[in-house]
Amino acid sequence: MISTLAYKNKIYPKFQSEGFAAQFAFPFAKQVCTGVGLDIGCNRLDWCYPNAIPIDPVLNRYDAFNFPMVDLDYIFSSHCLEHLNNWVDAMDYWYTKLKVGGVLFLYLPDYSQLYWRPWNNKKHLHIFTPQVIRDYMENKGYTNIFNSERDLNNSFMIFGEK
Repeated sequence: MISTLAYKNKIYPKFQSEGFAAQFAFPFAKQVCTGVGLDIGCNRLDWCYPNAIPIDPVLNRYDAFNFPMVDLDYIFSSHCLEHLNNWVDAMDYWYTKLKVGGVLFLYLPDYSQLYWRPWNNKKHLHIFTPQVIRDYMENKGYTNIFNSERDLNNSFMIFGEK
């Protein structure tokens, strides 16, 4: 039997309320996120992208605006950007930390999930669409930008190369 939950007369898979959304993006990220990298906002060590340096104030002294001094081949982040006060400043900082040719890989909640909208979930300060993130990345100078649309976790993936 599929466990579900109801929110505002819509039914969602229960796993959407249990955290660790990153597990759905890992198979794709493994294709482009190699070398030395970070997982920003992983929340738990066992939820961290494999072999990445965890970046989360719950786990260590680092956060989205304070990284260890390492040359980065990639930055992976899942369901984190929507929690940051200023997502543009965060992504601008991330860009400065990536090597030329480095990959930014984001997995973000999609507008289609009612509970994840900021007016329903006060932990979320923003809601995104693939086009908003793509527009930011193009403006910043990323190339080879690819994005999914909404998946079965009501989320989307987008990645690009600095």
